[in-house]
Amino acid sequence: MSAQSLEKITVEPKNSVTACVIWLHGLGDSGEGFAPVVPMLGLPENHGIRFVFPHAPEQPVTINQGYVMRSWYDIKSMDLHNRADMEGVLASEQLVHQLIKEQVAAGIAEQNIVLAGFSQGGVISLFSGLRYPKKLAGILALSCYLPNADTLPENLSAENSSTSVLQHHGEQDEVVPISAGKVANQLLQQAGYSVAWKSYHMPHSVLPEQLIDIGNWLKIRLLND
Repeated sequence: MSAQSLEKITVEPKNSVTACVIWLHGLGDSGEGFAPVVPMLGLPENHGIRFVFPHAPEQPVTINQGYVMRSWYDIKSMDLHNRADMEGVLASEQLVHQLIKEQVAAGIAEQNIVLAGFSQGGVISLFSGLRYPKKLAGILALSCYLPNADTLPENLSAENSSTSVLQHHGEQDEVVPISAGKVANQLLQQAGYSVAWKSYHMPHSVLPEQLIDIGNWLKIRLLND
C-alpha cells in the first residue's frame, strides 16, 4: 500500500503553512482519535502548522485473536522483546517516509516537520524519525517503546542524531509499561540524543496539561518561540 492511498485527516492553519506535524494514532484507533487535540495545544492563532493525522492500514492483529483493525504493525506477543512484527514496522516506516515526502513536495522542508505518535504510532514515529535520512524538526514519542525492545534501531540517521526527541509516559500505564519507555529513553541518552522525558499521573492516555506541554515544545521546534 502506498502512502497516497492512506486516508488521512488534515487540519490546516488559518495562516499560510510553514510547518507540519504528522501524528500517528495507536492500535485500533484512527486519525480521528487525535485530530481534536489541535485546539487544545495552546498554539497562537496565527500559527502556520499543518497537522496530518493518517489512518493506519487495516490488518489482523495476533494478540487480538487475529481481529482486523487499524494497526501500524502486527503485535505478536505482550512480551516487549517479541512484541512488534518488524516486517510490519518497516512497511509502516515506508508509509511515514512517503508522507514526509508529500509534505516536502507541498513546500514544507523536512527541518520544519515533526513526527509524532501515541502508543503503536509512537513506536513508528520514533523508529522512522531516528532513521530518516534528512534532518527533522523533532520526534514526539507518547506512551511507547522501541520495536527492538532493548536496542536502538539499525541504520540510524546521522542527520537526526541531534534532533530533539520528546518522550511522555503515564505512570499508571498498564498497556505499555513505563519501564519500556524508560529503556528507550536510557538508550537514547547513552547514544547522545537530545531527548527529554516527562511522566504524568495517568494510564495509557493523554491529559490536557500534557497537550499544553506538547504545544509549548512545538512552538520551540516549529514557531521559534
